[in-house]
Amino acid sequence: MKRYILYTMILVWGLLAGACSDDESFTTSRGDLLEFTADTLKMDTVFSNTGSSTYTFWVYNRTDKGIRLSSVRLKNGNQTGFRVNVDGSYLDNTLGAVVTDLEVRKGDSLRIFVELTSPETYQLEPQMVSDDLLFQLESGVEQRVRLEAWAWDAVKMTDLVVSRDTTIDMRVPIILYGNGLRIDSGAVLTLRGTTLYFHDGAGIDIYGQLKAENCVLRGDRLDRMFPYLPYDRVSGQWRGLCFASSSTGNMLSNTEIRNAMTAVMLADSAAMDTTQLRLQMSHCIIHNAKGHGLVSYNSNVALDYCQLTNTLGDCLAVYGGRCLIDHCTLAQFYPFSADRGAALRFVAKGDVCITCRNSIVTGYADDVLMGEQTDTTTTMRYLFEDCLLRTPKVENDTMSFRNIIWETPKDSIQGKLHFVNIDEENLYYDFHLDSLSTAQGKGCYR
Repeated sequence: MKRYILYTMILVWGLLAGACSDDESFTTSRGDLLEFTADTLKMDTVFSNTGSSTYTFWVYNRTDKGIRLSSVRLKNGNQTGFRVNVDGSYLDNTLGAVVTDLEVRKGDSLRIFVELTSPETYQLEPQMVSDDLLFQLESGVEQRVRLEAWAWDAVKMTDLVVSRDTTIDMRVPIILYGNGLRIDSGAVLTLRGTTLYFHDGAGIDIYGQLKAENCVLRGDRLDRMFPYLPYDRVSGQWRGLCFASSSTGNMLSNTEIRNAMTAVMLADSAAMDTTQLRLQMSHCIIHNAKGHGLVSYNSNVALDYCQLTNTLGDCLAVYGGRCLIDHCTLAQFYPFSADRGAALRFVAKGDVCITCRNSIVTGYADDVLMGEQTDTTTTMRYLFEDCLLRTPKVENDTMSFRNIIWETPKDSIQGKLHFVNIDEENLYYDFHLDSLSTAQGKGCYR
C-alpha cells in the first residue's frame, strides 16, 4: 500500500513538473509572433498642447509557448508627444520611452494604453502626427503598431472680456476656458467666419452686443464617446449664450450653435422695445441642447430660415414679448430622454405675440405646440399661417390659423418621415425635407 502511494505521488509530481515546464517554456522561433487588434491605432483630431482621451488595443500570444519581449519602445522616443502604458508599465520618456524584459505567456495578452499631447505644429490646418510602437521579440523579430493622430493648433483663452468694439475673424480655432467670454455693456463683438470651441462650463455672456456671421459655436471635445459616437453629437458640452437685459440689437446669421446646455437665453428686460429687435437670427441652426434651444423672456425676437431641433427642454420657448418665426423648422426629436419639451411653447407671462409663417412644427409627441395663458390680465395673440403643425386641429379659428397642414400620428408621412435622415442609433440628423414630405415649401430648407 505504501509503495502504491509512493508511485502515485511520483506520477502526480511528474505530471505537475511537466506541466510547469511546458508553461514556462519560451520560444525563440522567428515564426512565433504576437497578434494585435490593430495594425494602426488611429486617434481623433486633438488640439496642440491639449491631452487626448485614452485609446487602447490588445496584444495576444496565440502560440503554444511563451514569448519574451526584449523591449517595447516608441521609435521617435518622446519627440511626438505620444504616451504609452504597456499593461501597467509606463514608457518613461526619461529612459528613452522604453520598457524592457516583458513576458507574454501562451494564451495570455497585454493591454496597451495610448495618449497624446502634441506640440504645436505652427500650421493653419490640422497636421498628421505619427510614431511607431516597436515590439522587439527575443527571437530578434521586430513587430510594430503605427500610432496616428491629427493635431490642430488653436488659440486658447480663459475668461476673455471684450470691453470695446472688437472683431474676431480667424481661421485658427479658438478654445475658451473658465467662464468663457463676456461682452461688456456698450461693447460690440463681431465674429466672422470663426469657430469657437467652449470647454465644459464656458459660454458667452452678452451685456453689450453680439454680431456673428458664418460662425460655429460648439464644445471643445473632438474625440469620441464611443467608436460610433463623436462627442460633437452629445448634448450639454458647454454653457451656451446668455443675453442680459441690457443687450439689444444682436444679429446672428449663418451661424450654428450646437451641443450646449441652454443654447440661447434672452434674460428678462424691464420693458420690451417694440421698435427694436433684441435678437435677429437668419439662416441659423440651434441643435442638440441639454436645456432649451432658445428661450426668450419679454423680448422682441425675429427668426427666419432657422433650424431649432432636438432639445431636452423646448426647442423654442417664448415667455411674453414678441416672436416672429418665418420659414423655420422646429423639430423635437431629442434622443436622450422621453421627458422632452415642446417644439414651440409660448406663455403669456406678460403680453405675448407670436407670428409663425411658412414653418414646420413637429416632433415625436402627438402635440408639440403649447400655448399657455397664466391669467386673464395678460393678452395672448398668435397667428399661424401656411404651416405644418403637429397638434390637435383647432376648428373654426381662421383668424389665428390659416392654411394649416394639421399633422397627426395617423398620417402616412408624419414626424421624422418628413426629413432626409433621422438616425436615432448614430445620432445623425439631416432636416432637409424628404421628397415625399407633405411640407414642401415650408421650413428652413427649400
